[in-house]
Amino acid sequence: MIYAAAGFLSGMLLFLCAFLIWQRKQTVRIKSLTNYLERINQGKEEILFSTQEDELSRLWDEMYKTVTELYHTREAALKAKNNFAENLSNIAHQLKTPITSVSLSVQMLKEKSDPAYLEQIERQLDRLTYLEEALLLLSRIDAGTLHLEKKKVDVYTLLVLAADNLQELLVRASVSVVIPEAGETWILADLDWTMEAVMNLLKNCMEHTPPGGRIYCTYEQNPLYTKIRIRDTGAGFSAEELPYLFRRFYRGKGSKGIGIGLSIAREIIERQNGVLAAENCAEGGACFEIRLYSH
Repeated sequence: MIYAAAGFLSGMLLFLCAFLIWQRKQTVRIKSLTNYLERINQGKEEILFSTQEDELSRLWDEMYKTVTELYHTREAALKAKNNFAENLSNIAHQLKTPITSVSLSVQMLKEKSDPAYLEQIERQLDRLTYLEEALLLLSRIDAGTLHLEKKKVDVYTLLVLAADNLQELLVRASVSVVIPEAGETWILADLDWTMEAVMNLLKNCMEHTPPGGRIYCTYEQNPLYTKIRIRDTGAGFSAEELPYLFRRFYRGKGSKGIGIGLSIAREIIERQNGVLAAENCAEGGACFEIRLYSH
């Protein structure tokens, strides 16, 4: 009986010691998890490691997944908020110039009747109209409501139509567009919106090409993608502006636009399984390259 009692007491003592050690470890782990959540609330993202395989470890894993997702969601929301504020500031700046110009022209027109002031007002109103349409397009792109109806489009026809729509501006700038026919080449794209993207690239080239210059459009196809190159005979891009060309409202040196055309072109191309890049050509001038992938 004495041995049995001693054994029972020893077993109880060992069980109590094991329980206290286990409880202490769990308390330490729970405290560690609490400290982790506190650091997350302070904006410090960390990786939560757990090497054990028990119910608490699975809780840690799920907690880490949830916290990581919430953290990334918050970062995306903050980025969207900052982009909205930046875009709003740029829009206000873009609107200020034509409105001021129109106001001055109206004032001068009251003092002196001159057709030149009316022409100035018309130009600024056209600029405001273009800005309005571009901003509406950007809002549709950001909201994901821009519908692209993909059909078989002949690349040569696409380039010719884009150049024809800019014919008046090209004649005024004394710049010609050269589009050699390279055989039947088809892409799967929305004709109207892809033509809008190409027109924006052509206008950018036109603005940076001196009178008497040319814009060359070439295209080729391989099993992976269709490549369209649009290059001009201007001075090309400066090293400083190359990284920012497709940023919204960015205006490079000598730009006459409002800094939206290239960003719209890239958005349209990328939404059709393509990429748009810019570089300086080895033979001189600026070059835009579109790649529309087959798969």
